[in-house]
Amino acid sequence: MRIVAIESATPAASVSLAEDLRVIASARRVDRQGHVSFLIPALDFLFDQAGWAPTDVDLVAVDVGPGLFGGIRAGLSTAQALAGAVGARLAPVGSVDAVALRAATAHRKIWAVVDARRGEFAVAPYQPVPGGVVREGAVELVSAEAFRGILASDRTESLVVGDWEALPEAVFRGMHGIRTGRPRYPSSEAVAELGYARAVKDDLPHPDEVRPRYLREPDVRIKWSDFRREEPWQ
Repeated sequence: MRIVAIESATPAASVSLAEDLRVIASARRVDRQGHVSFLIPALDFLFDQAGWAPTDVDLVAVDVGPGLFGGIRAGLSTAQALAGAVGARLAPVGSVDAVALRAATAHRKIWAVVDARRGEFAVAPYQPVPGGVVREGAVELVSAEAFRGILASDRTESLVVGDWEALPEAVFRGMHGIRTGRPRYPSSEAVAELGYARAVKDDLPHPDEVRPRYLREPDVRIKWSDFRREEPWQ
């Protein structure tokens, strides 16, 4: 199975080409506002390096969030356009899941964190299992103070991964049994692996049903009634 994986829900945008679980080529750039200008040139470069044509693609895996509103939109629209153009299947992947998948721990509970801006963080708990991780609860959007409360009430040895550096230092002050680690951002390689797992299980939604996962309303909402006259058809 030939896979294109797109990650643009965080400042670290990346694109990968993979055959099943083997990564063929990848590109990455850390730039909170440069996702649109990065994705298409990166895809063109990787197709050239791998000797692939777009019609070779069987599956497009894409991070649908939570994360940066603009980045999520850029990645999902690119993935939908590519999948629709070549008739490939579309696999939505969560950013928090992709972070947790690459956490290196043998026994500690994993808390994956994605900075959702405006003082809020998407977090979820995971248990490491052979070959990956299993999420133990829903992805929640919480404040830094609320996340500290969650960690304080857990009382298990935990590894916090993801964008924990965006949290205030006070979140971990006085905490015992809590360690921090990598990765900071989800990667397109992890998105490819999670998308492949969904595809082999035939656990893919219809492309029209794939939506961004923001967990809250967009920062800016357009009031369309300000731009058009509401009146009956003539």
